[in-house]
Amino acid sequence: MRIDRHELLDGSKLRLYSGEGFTELNASDVRGFEPDDAVPAPQIATGVAPAASLIQPTPEKLSPEELADRAADKYGLPRQLVRSVMAAESGFAPHAVSPKGAVGLMQLMPSTAHDLGADPGDPAQNVDAGARYLRDLLVKYDRALWHALAAYNAGPAAVDKHGTIPPYRETLRYINRIDHEMKKSQ
Repeated sequence: MRIDRHELLDGSKLRLYSGEGFTELNASDVRGFEPDDAVPAPQIATGVAPAASLIQPTPEKLSPEELADRAADKYGLPRQLVRSVMAAESGFAPHAVSPKGAVGLMQLMPSTAHDLGADPGDPAQNVDAGARYLRDLLVKYDRALWHALAAYNAGPAAVDKHGTIPPYRETLRYINRIDHEMKKSQ
């Protein structure tokens, strides 16, 4: 199915837009999105400027690893950390969509991506915003890596509520997986 864009509704439904119409599906029914290699039709000026993103798309085609390294360098993070988070989040799949509606290489929730001024469907913007968010979490938790990773996975509210890493099985596995990947590369 070819679509122009998509958006997550209430965390469980996806609205897929095509032309003037749209289709709604359960988010869990969508396994991912693939880029369309067709050249888009030229836009006709309407007098209304499109909403500009704070992060501009990367003009050249970079691999997920190159995007991770570029974002890590930009935000002063270890390259292997950003690569390990990307591997845990999406397995390096640029158009991954989780059952909960997280999107892209760094699996950003659409609301988080919006708050960061990024288009979560654009791989370069997704990785840049994900790395910036990870850096912000490290600052928030005084460089405590496991706390920042727990907040990336379960949300800062969960970490704040528990005052430490929340005792969620998924979050503990997530932290251990990234920690293992980091140690493997040393």
